Amino acid sequence: MNVRRLDQCEHGKTRPLWEEVFTEDTQAFLDYYYYIKTKDNQIYVIEEDEQICSMLQLNPYRLKVEESEFPSAYIIAVATKEAYRGRGFMGALLRRALNDMYEEKIPFTFLMPAAEAIYTPYDFRFIYSQCIGSVDPRVSNVKIREDEEQQFSFTDAALWNAEEMADFFNRYFAPKWQVYAVRDAAYYQTMIMEQQSERGGVRLMRCNGELAGFYAYAAEDGLEIREPLYLDGYEQAFLHSAYELAASVDKINADKNEDGIKIFACPAHMADEKKPVIMARIICLRELLKAMRVHEEEELDCSFAVIDPIIHENSRVWRITSQAGEEQLNVRETEDSEGILPIDVLTEFLFGRVDAGELSGMEGVVMAEHLIKELQKIKKLTKIFLNEVV
Repeated sequence: MNVRRLDQCEHGKTRPLWEEVFTEDTQAFLDYYYYIKTKDNQIYVIEEDEQICSMLQLNPYRLKVEESEFPSAYIIAVATKEAYRGRGFMGALLRRALNDMYEEKIPFTFLMPAAEAIYTPYDFRFIYSQCIGSVDPRVSNVKIREDEEQQFSFTDAALWNAEEMADFFNRYFAPKWQVYAVRDAAYYQTMIMEQQSERGGVRLMRCNGELAGFYAYAAEDGLEIREPLYLDGYEQAFLHSAYELAASVDKINADKNEDGIKIFACPAHMADEKKPVIMARIICLRELLKAMRVHEEEELDCSFAVIDPIIHENSRVWRITSQAGEEQLNVRETEDSEGILPIDVLTEFLFGRVDAGELSGMEGVVMAEHLIKELQKIKKLTKIFLNEVV
């Protein structure tokens, strides 16, 4: 079995496999994806019988983790031709890609799994749950007051609006999150084109000409809204805009939006459910630990061994320390260990899915009391905003 990373000029050769496996994707979306996203992504393949029979793609993102900014990769399009399944191709692709990412000092990679069980054997764990809600314009009487109606306008964003959108996010929303994809003008230009490929766009909400919010939407199979971001006090305006948009795309009928308009990554109070959607895998542990912070006025000093069966460079004894008045962690290798933490367990801990006190009962974990106490001083990465689709 030979795993190969394609040259950029070869990326288009993987489109037939995508079309064969992911039959739900439209030609318009794939035209967008293979023209825009494959210009700078990485694609790993396995070839047999003079054809590409398995692939894995890495789409690059810049991630903010606390005060640090890092390269990362979103894993997508993990696919194998039906006749070649069950031969370990996916595992071979993943192991090669994970170790290559380590060489680039990527702290962690992430993906949206088709099924959790596919990726847990490779030490991926859920780190982000998305709030999902719905609203039904057929039964709602939400409307902007008549005296306010002239103040508001709702229009689709053009590419030249991307810089304004990035400034809006970074001013009003970035401070709320510990982990998120860096939002610059290029990010929002890509989002606009992506949504347009799905018969949608990004809707701008303005009040007296000033940007008050925006949201992504797709209208291929009923109206779906993603990531509404609007200023405090503008929720009625958002709902009014969504209902107005639903009417304009004429998708509210018996077999479309039967449960109302789905809103993904909605505000918590609007959610009908909170669904785990993003799994992550630690790649370069040293870089991730260096980005972590401790609670103010705390001094931390502990050491632990890490077991990583895929990226062996992570399998070291690590000592992490901090000094009074400094939140940043210092990370180095050492010899004396107060415990053992498998890489998957450490992922769940650092991203706040389990508490330090729960670690001792988990498989493969050995913990001294002092280590548990010290690890509790670390600020977990719980404020996460990762709604990327491709």
